[in-house]
Amino acid sequence: MVNYMLMITGELENLTNLQPQGGCDDPDFTYYFKVKCGNCGEVSQKETCVTLNETVPLPKSKGTTHLVQKCKFCDREGTILMIPGRGRPLTQEMSESGKFTPLMLLDSRGFEPVEFYFGTGWKAESMEGTKFDGIDLSGGEFAEYDEKGECPVMISNLRATFDVTK
Repeated sequence: MVNYMLMITGELENLTNLQPQGGCDDPDFTYYFKVKCGNCGEVSQKETCVTLNETVPLPKSKGTTHLVQKCKFCDREGTILMIPGRGRPLTQEMSESGKFTPLMLLDSRGFEPVEFYFGTGWKAESMEGTKFDGIDLSGGEFAEYDEKGECPVMISNLRATFDVTK
């Protein structure tokens, strides 16, 4: 069992509190990433998607998890369980310092998560308090104009990493 913390950062211009639409523990937010098999090292060709509100039974067990998947190369099975309560929004201060912010903790068995894809369903707020909902980051950036604050707002240079954690 290895826990991986999904860490994100990016450049926020006149914005703060970038996070999934319903907060860091949004049960409906879909996380997209590729996985690497812990047995043969093969990386999945397609993105895997998991959400907190969808669980599947663990094979040969009474428990549940958020993902059960077989490696297409060696047929070894792996699971990923999402552990809510450890994520925080990406703030303007963290963005300016270039530091990564924790988003979601994953208990991974048999797989290593790699290459997170930002996708849709994000929110942020301007430094003047204007809320921006339903942000689509699948193109890697977001640009808009804050009428209330009379300034441009932008999200760019998004990056994600998975850090091994306890």
